[in-house]
Amino acid sequence: MIAKKMVKYVEGSSVIRAMFEEGKKMAAKYGAENVYDFSLGNPSTLPPKEVNEAIIDIASNEDPNRLHGYMNNSGFEDVREAIAQSLNKRFDTHFSQKNILMTVGAAGGLNVILKSIIDPEDEVIAFAPYFGEYNNYVANFDGKIVAVSPNPPSFQPNIKEFAEKITPKTKAVIINNPNNPTGVVYSEETIKELAKVLEDKQKEYGTAIYLIADEPYRELAYDGVEVPYLTKYYDNAIVGYSYSKSLSLPGERIGYLVIPDEADDFENLIAAANVANRILGFVNAPSLQQLVIKKCLDASTDISIYDTNRTLLYDKLTSLGFECVKPQGAFYLWMKTAEPDDVAFAAKAKEFNLLIVPGSSFMCPGYVRIAYCVEKAMIERSFAAFEKLAQSYGLK
Repeated sequence: MIAKKMVKYVEGSSVIRAMFEEGKKMAAKYGAENVYDFSLGNPSTLPPKEVNEAIIDIASNEDPNRLHGYMNNSGFEDVREAIAQSLNKRFDTHFSQKNILMTVGAAGGLNVILKSIIDPEDEVIAFAPYFGEYNNYVANFDGKIVAVSPNPPSFQPNIKEFAEKITPKTKAVIINNPNNPTGVVYSEETIKELAKVLEDKQKEYGTAIYLIADEPYRELAYDGVEVPYLTKYYDNAIVGYSYSKSLSLPGERIGYLVIPDEADDFENLIAAANVANRILGFVNAPSLQQLVIKKCLDASTDISIYDTNRTLLYDKLTSLGFECVKPQGAFYLWMKTAEPDDVAFAAKAKEFNLLIVPGSSFMCPGYVRIAYCVEKAMIERSFAAFEKLAQSYGLK
């Protein structure tokens, strides 16, 4: 009796979440210490102490009516202004509270902006491999997602194919930087090339094409790699951000959208996003978490833990003969499978109690994603299992 669209969603429910649930069953069967679950991007580092301190302070001292009450659909004005000024300081931008809309995480923000701009059959471009939920977010509003093919070994976007796939129906382009699942950071040169293509296509078709940045991993970059801030390179750029990874708060569902003054039809766009925030059922982002974020704008988690895991896992897997992309950001390792069928490879890994996600879940068969946002000790315990997996394929 459920909606036909939902039947498809249920049938194609997240492989990542399914593996996470399977991992819990396996842990009960074999013992948690004997199962190596690299499936879910659930931060293993603790939130900074400032978060708990802010929660206690706000719950103890804030006016309860303000703390627990409704506010503008965009969020508290003082919170938005504080975020705007923080961004201006960090990236030499010129935002104010009117450019910030508080959202229920980055996922909520993406759905808000897509709801605001997409008409049925409009096209949204994404670069494979990409987070599979983008397919569902676009389908939520009867849009059509258009995938640009993977571009190994660098996995920087294929600019030539990108230009060829833009049509008069293209309404938006989504980029995820640093990238989930590859860990690649799209370079400034890449961003400039994307912006040039989009500017040319806007002129050619007489349309607005919005470049949407999905940035939950912005703060997770290694070896001094810089993550370009999109609004500095393209006027029709919109940034979606989440504190899920930067402050290890995935369950709190708090983030924001940045919609710059320079964006085409800015006044209507921000008005539409406000209404979308309400009618999608969010109404507003969680009030307590908005106020917490205001107090924690300069706080951060210890990403050196992820950096250590990154190097440890990459060095081990490459020594076993596996071909991997060395991550520049996020907390995922992207590994080429030792057989063409990535689903079969992940199933083989499961025989050794290794839970890794097939690349086909990210529209890129032939690879797997390994989330290293786990305890270092688990990575070290998993080495024997990875050795057995390598031996099963005749590798080192």
